[in-house]
Amino acid sequence: MSKMKKEVYEKTVAPALKKQFGYKNVMQIPRLQKIVINMGVGEAASNRKVLDEAVDTLAAVSGQKPVVTKARKAISNFKLREGLGIGAKVTLHGENMWDFLYRFINISLPRVRDFRGLPRRGFDGSGNYTLGIKEQTIFVEIDIDKISQTLGMDISFVTSANTDEEGRALLEGLGLPFRK
Repeated sequence: MSKMKKEVYEKTVAPALKKQFGYKNVMQIPRLQKIVINMGVGEAASNRKVLDEAVDTLAAVSGQKPVVTKARKAISNFKLREGLGIGAKVTLHGENMWDFLYRFINISLPRVRDFRGLPRRGFDGSGNYTLGIKEQTIFVEIDIDKISQTLGMDISFVTSANTDEEGRALLEGLGLPFRK
């Protein structure tokens, strides 16, 4: 499965980008470097089970063991202590990254209710794109019966592009459906 997406990049997307932006060197062509999936779970401060559920969700979605993110400093108003687990993240490279991208575009996004395309405003100025997902049930790997509450997540596509225009062209070429 993942070979297919990478081949699409190498055979069609890269040559198209080279022609569109007039790159002289193949190393100038933007490419997808990694995908970072992050879940911030604020309730984890009072309920430890929520964090475990977030970790299980990320493991199922990505096929990789997530890292628990910890609070950097204590904030008494939020009942937060330094070093307390408050989220989870996973960084995908190589085969896992292409695999996830394929499943995300072809299986998960079509399951989003009232989907009209991804918003274009998620670019950061240097070609990277981040989008938020409100609930984890769009992924087929998640068993709906086993979840106790809906958890959202942020997915960041990190590219080697220098501008948002280049990053958007790359991600559109790979198949991300942006709003027109």
